[in-house]
Amino acid sequence: MNVPVRRRPVRALRKGVAAFTGRRRRLSAAAGIILLVAGSALSVCVGLRAHFASPPPTLLLRDRHGQFLGEIGSSDAAGSGYWPLAAVPARVAAASIAVEDHRFWHHPGVDIAAIARAAWQDLRHGRIVSGASTLAMQVARMQRPGRRTLLRKAVEALTAIALTARYGREAVLKQYLRIVPYGNQVHGIAYAARRYLDKPVADLSWAEVAFLAAIPQSPARMNPLDPLGRRRAIKRGVRILQLLRAEGKLSQPDYRLARSQIRDIRIPVWGTRPEEALHAVLHLEQVLRRRKLRQQHAQRPIVTTTIDLQLQRQISWMTIDALSRWERLGAGNAAVVVVDRHTWGVLAWVGSSDYFDTRHAGAIDYAEVPRSPGSTLKPFIYATALDHGVITAATVLDDLHRGAGGIGNADFTFMGPMLPRVALANSRNVPAANLLAAIGLDAGYDMLGRLGLHDWSVPAAHWGLGLAIGNMPVTLEHLMTAYTTLAGDGRLRRLSWLRDDPAPCGKRIFSEDTVRQITLFLSDPMARLPTFQRMGSLEYPFPVAAKTGTSSGYHDAWTVAWSRRYLVGAWVGDPGFRPMNHVTGSSSAAVLVHRVMLLLNRSDADGLEDVGFPPPRGWVPVRLCALTGKLATAACDRVVQEYFPPGRAPHERCRVHRRLAIDTRNGLLASSRTPPEDTEVRTFTDLGPKYAEWQMSAHLPRPPTEVSPLGAGKMALRVARAPVGTHRWTAAARAQRVEIVRPERGLRVIRDPETPPRFATLNLEAVVDPPSEQLLWIVDGKPFKLVDYPYAVSWPLAPGAHTIQAEIPFTSIRAAAVRIEVY
Repeated sequence: MNVPVRRRPVRALRKGVAAFTGRRRRLSAAAGIILLVAGSALSVCVGLRAHFASPPPTLLLRDRHGQFLGEIGSSDAAGSGYWPLAAVPARVAAASIAVEDHRFWHHPGVDIAAIARAAWQDLRHGRIVSGASTLAMQVARMQRPGRRTLLRKAVEALTAIALTARYGREAVLKQYLRIVPYGNQVHGIAYAARRYLDKPVADLSWAEVAFLAAIPQSPARMNPLDPLGRRRAIKRGVRILQLLRAEGKLSQPDYRLARSQIRDIRIPVWGTRPEEALHAVLHLEQVLRRRKLRQQHAQRPIVTTTIDLQLQRQISWMTIDALSRWERLGAGNAAVVVVDRHTWGVLAWVGSSDYFDTRHAGAIDYAEVPRSPGSTLKPFIYATALDHGVITAATVLDDLHRGAGGIGNADFTFMGPMLPRVALANSRNVPAANLLAAIGLDAGYDMLGRLGLHDWSVPAAHWGLGLAIGNMPVTLEHLMTAYTTLAGDGRLRRLSWLRDDPAPCGKRIFSEDTVRQITLFLSDPMARLPTFQRMGSLEYPFPVAAKTGTSSGYHDAWTVAWSRRYLVGAWVGDPGFRPMNHVTGSSSAAVLVHRVMLLLNRSDADGLEDVGFPPPRGWVPVRLCALTGKLATAACDRVVQEYFPPGRAPHERCRVHRRLAIDTRNGLLASSRTPPEDTEVRTFTDLGPKYAEWQMSAHLPRPPTEVSPLGAGKMALRVARAPVGTHRWTAAARAQRVEIVRPERGLRVIRDPETPPRFATLNLEAVVDPPSEQLLWIVDGKPFKLVDYPYAVSWPLAPGAHTIQAEIPFTSIRAAAVRIEVY
């Protein structure tokens, strides 16, 4: 009998098996995908890590004599060093490999035997006894530091294999020796050799190599700068020497010598960065980055600068001492820069009196802070005027009243007619403003831009003619750079900071003849009179050209000076831009510069080599009258010597100064009958109507116009009464001319309501040529005042529009009307 077969359980079993198989396949696929993704991620991670990386090499800065100044690294966190090795010295390679990875030349980056040994030792002792990191694995870890985990270990191992495969073992060794730490944030054996032993790595002995090779195992415990750490490093270095001897890398004589030498290793005392040079080091770092010089020094990271550390320290103490005396007057800080004129190298850079003086913001480098330069820009205006032919050394510049732009003098006085030498040496504002107006504001502003004193970010009209008196802020650094034109041959040169840099050729700004003239003007102590007295802060026992500057309100005091060898600049002021108590450039900055100059030129301090600055090449000396710019005569009381190209010197003699025989009994012209005992020859000045008022205020006697009647002879019969101002006693008459010189046409005056009425006045001035005895001032058609020679008068201000006229009494000779408005 046939029994039916029950197939349903079988079918269910088959379905279950199939479902399980499907799930297993799906799980396998998922696991495969996960492994693939993990492997890809690991490969990407290893690929990203499988290259050499290190911070830029630290630049080791030394002064011009080899003394330590500081270091310039990428950041404080990265430490210092990282000097690349062009080739690994055999001794260094042998010691490093022997102590860190003795199978280095045989494994692919990971030492499997070392891993097995380390694992067995760790299991036996129940703790980590030894490691198995190869040099390549250490490179991977040092380039990407982090927590020590098994996954990171695996990544480091794979990275080590990739690095060795990609770059080769020798490159891996170089990279290890470039970035391995040696304590005190020092990285790389080349830098460690220089920092600890003051030697190039190629010159290290076996003892020194073993000593340094011992440190990376535990840089903190074997700190070479700590006596205990140094003893630990020496002890481990002895074991390294034993290891090298055992491996046959070291001969027995060398081994014995190294054993004796390693115990006597001494670390040279470098000290810390000199505080007096901190601003110089920080500024040098900016200069190197700005000029992209760091890359150039990557292969020769020992940088010998132009700084003279001893001089830097001396000037720093001079600055501190000077400020201690000026602090009560409001001077809070100062900056000094010294430059060698032969190389244009910076010998000293004092950015403040004390970097750590928080009370006076000493951390600020005031050589880089823009401040108002006062009159220190005037020499450039005069140089431009000389170069453009606007003036010559014989041109008379007027200092009679406020100049272009309403600019007046700092002392509120006027010095009359003067030559460029005297005007610049006395730092007069009015002639400088008039010169800038004559040159053209835009031309003057362009010249200052070419000197590097501004960047054209604002138009010239923003500053106006105030440029002549320093209303445009500049830094001491830029000002010193600009003065390389005047202290040199007219070329603008950048300041040099590296001793081995060739002297810069520079860009021509002024002619050599012009800058030699400016130097002669500014080095003449007689030309500075009467503003700057003799034997003061601007006078030296050797040739020095100097220019001072004081900003409006006594906020800043400056001096720039140069001798035959050095260019020195100084700024004094308050860090908070507060005004000082009448501290000027000549009373502060010039005093500091004077002390620095005497220090720099000690060999010339006796004054025995005072040969002066050279004049323009081939030019001839000419004696000129200081008031007229004409050839000086025996009657001229102030004479200057100027230089001119052959054939271009003035040829007209001065007629303003005259020596006349005077009857001492009445001060009139002596006649042929005046007794000799009553006759005296005196010098008189007659500058003419234009300078009449100033001549009277300067008490310069004008020549008498009458002959003494006492004992009158034939000469007296020829002269009855000459007009005022007649040069001789001739009766020749000229058509008279009247011109109002003050106020200017179209003047608008705003009265100060706080000014007392008796002081709210306007000066009226006129020129009458030839002079008359009197002049009548007429205001708004009504006579105001009849005045005598030289006709100046003060008119009380009254609101409204006014018409001012002047006429010679009892004549029809009248000046053109001037219209003004008073508000």
